[in-house]
Amino acid sequence: MRSCWLSKKDLSSCILFFSGWGMDPAPFRALPPTRHDLFMLYDYRELDQAGIGALIPTGYQRLYLLAWSMGVWVAGHLLAPFRERFTALVAVNGTTTPIDDRCGIDPEAYAGMISSFSAGTLDAFYQSMFDDRQQAGIFFRNRPRRPTDTILHELVMLRRSYLEHGPAADLFTRKIVGSRDRVFPARSQLRSWGRNNCAVLPLPHFPFYAMPDWQAFLIDT
Repeated sequence: MRSCWLSKKDLSSCILFFSGWGMDPAPFRALPPTRHDLFMLYDYRELDQAGIGALIPTGYQRLYLLAWSMGVWVAGHLLAPFRERFTALVAVNGTTTPIDDRCGIDPEAYAGMISSFSAGTLDAFYQSMFDDRQQAGIFFRNRPRRPTDTILHELVMLRRSYLEHGPAADLFTRKIVGSRDRVFPARSQLRSWGRNNCAVLPLPHFPFYAMPDWQAFLIDT
């Protein structure tokens, strides 16, 4: 697992951001400034449960968790002992059972992505995260710069980790479901969380260019 500061201005609050599969900081550098410091975790080829505590930022009046996509499962898996450190914990377009035919990504589709993986299928996946050409264009101009083989390895290791450890803890105080999500279908997310426990918003799988700023994910917390 890798980490970096997307924004560090020594503000009074911080967002700990668990990104999704196949990401690095590049797509998020294009987002507007935030009123929070912003610390990002990504690249889940190795998950260090023993060392996660040392990666949680300290010294803030308010600390928020924002977990997206496969990062929802990773955060739930790693942070159960630390949930009391957070002011609020937000899940976006992911579930605690990410490889599941009812409450996540269909296991056969996930396996097919691994078996047919190439630079072209990765591009097709990235395209599927959007339903707006302009937002997709921003992403592809700022696409992750990781080698393709590391992204495939991450895909394989996430499945291996999930099969080993099973569903993650539901830590989350707010669940955001994108009704236009074509990666984690909205119906699967709603089954996972329960329809009355979610905020359903007209968002694609990659929601960050469709929201005004990072604060918008936290407004109801």
